[in-house]
Amino acid sequence: MPLFRRRLPAAVRARLDLRPGDTVLVSTELSDGRWAVASRRALHLVPPDGPAARHPWSDVDHGSLDPETRTMTLRWVWGDSERLTFSEAPGSFAFSQTFRERVQQSVVHAAAVSLPGGKRARVVLRRDEDGKLFTQVLGDAAIDLTDAAVAAAVDAAEDEVRDAVGLPR
Repeated sequence: MPLFRRRLPAAVRARLDLRPGDTVLVSTELSDGRWAVASRRALHLVPPDGPAARHPWSDVDHGSLDPETRTMTLRWVWGDSERLTFSEAPGSFAFSQTFRERVQQSVVHAAAVSLPGGKRARVVLRRDEDGKLFTQVLGDAAIDLTDAAVAAAVDAAEDEVRDAVGLPR
């Protein structure tokens, strides 16, 4: 293990919800005292006290790292964002690389959708933590899926995504 990484404390590891077959890939301490832990199947955010939050990689839309501030901004598929400020630069880079790989691994195929009113969305075929495939519609909260024209455009994109990988509609 490289010298710049502080070992994941046993007390933090014990609070992780690691499912059968899962393993810790990388961990690093955050500036607010939490730990960010990337396992094969999920992102774990562990506060100094209390329960750890476990998020399958398919819950993450994307993330970006500002190397100057060591802050990763991640966006959840439900539209909220969260900022993780890393205690040390090397830890932020190692974590960010694994984070990116894990999120990308969960994406099988994606298609952009132009919607009425100039709005845009994405339909993404994802792999859940057990390997099962499912689709997500990602966009902002202003997208009205009860609108018939919007629903038709999203349905067509979902068919396109499923066809692209040989899945039935």
